[in-house]
Amino acid sequence: MLRRYEYRRRLPHYQPDFKIFFITFCTYQRWELPGRARQIVLDVFLRGDGKLFELLALVVMPDHVHVALNPLGHMDGQVSLPEILQAIKSTSSHRINKELGHRGTVWQQESFDRGLRQEEQLGDKIELLNPVRAGLVRDPMAYRWMWRKTQGWGEIALSGSSGSEG
Repeated sequence: MLRRYEYRRRLPHYQPDFKIFFITFCTYQRWELPGRARQIVLDVFLRGDGKLFELLALVVMPDHVHVALNPLGHMDGQVSLPEILQAIKSTSSHRINKELGHRGTVWQQESFDRGLRQEEQLGDKIELLNPVRAGLVRDPMAYRWMWRKTQGWGEIALSGSSGSEG
């Protein structure tokens, strides 16, 4: 089943049921999240895993988030991406504002999502979750705000990676 959502201001989103999605969303006005805020975002995703979605991979960059997830089903079908994003953004922004004394909007309203086709390898998308390419660390295992389901906290195997930093 293909469902249409108008949760973007400019373009509608179509969500086929039972697909893995690769989603990116950014901070409002590209605000750089301090380390504590990045940890809050990571914690919120991990607490949501198994409730609204199955979390597959995540990296919280200084001003944006990349995530691969599989929305879970419920009585009315699959949980919608707008429901998931609203829950994540709302919960994380409230905690960030409260715990860091930040005031105002944390996240942009827009997000960018892509349903992965069967022939696409999840590992190819996970390779994009790479703080080495962004120049944040030399060793991806040293980045604290990255997670992959198959390896747990702070660890990600970059499939197909040549080991270069470029």
